[in-house]
Amino acid sequence: MAVAPSSVPSLPGLRAADTPLPHEQALSDLPLTVLVGVTGVGKSTALAALQAADPALKVLPDRREVTDAVMIWPLAGGPVADREERFRLTARYRELHPGGMAQALGSLLADTRHWGETPVFDGLRGEEEVSYAAQHFPRWRFVALGAPDAVRVRRLLGRADAFDQIKAERVQAGHADDLRSALGDLRGVGDVFSPHELDDLAALVQEGHTPADILAKTKIVVSERRNYDPAAAEAALRALPAQRALVLDTVALSPEQVGAAVREWAGGQA
Repeated sequence: MAVAPSSVPSLPGLRAADTPLPHEQALSDLPLTVLVGVTGVGKSTALAALQAADPALKVLPDRREVTDAVMIWPLAGGPVADREERFRLTARYRELHPGGMAQALGSLLADTRHWGETPVFDGLRGEEEVSYAAQHFPRWRFVALGAPDAVRVRRLLGRADAFDQIKAERVQAGHADDLRSALGDLRGVGDVFSPHELDDLAALVQEGHTPADILAKTKIVVSERRNYDPAAAEAALRALPAQRALVLDTVALSPEQVGAAVREWAGGQA
């Protein structure tokens, strides 16, 4: 088994826990604001709102960067682009560290000259990470965003993010029956989508999306849901005092309403 390095040189101003220097503090002890949610729920909107409320706000390296430095590289010995393989490796990390990303982030020391003392992190996922963070890091507070899985697929189709890579079987363009069959064959898809929802996803070819892209984005959502339960994470946060957690539905609320709610909540914590 690979051993995690004693420092994290790819993360500026952050390193693995050791004896802190005078200008360093453990992230576990700082009053972090943490965004919570799976891919495609609207965390970018919430982050923009937090930055609008406090233009001096410092945003820590995001989940992808911390995952690469603390989880992926030590386990794989190099970069991994495919999201299915990344989910597999992060699941291995959680077997050893049940707090997952919360535990990884809390293990780092931060140079407060670089990050200040109230940074933001994007983000945590799932009940295990959220509960671990809430229990072990009492100064952390959380903004959770939620959206149905079918909406998340649509949002992923609407963005051009190089990180949204995943191996998917070839589906011939224009053959909706082939796409519907391939969607139904995805491992664990029945735990996430109903047959009617899969029919609707297959019909997205009529909006100009390619079958291969629809299959790949659906596979991302299904793979992520095998590892993280958004509903359980939200339930854990709703049990916290209102000043520690804000939970928002990004379908019921417009991006402007999400932004306003986050700014109002953030302003009330000042």
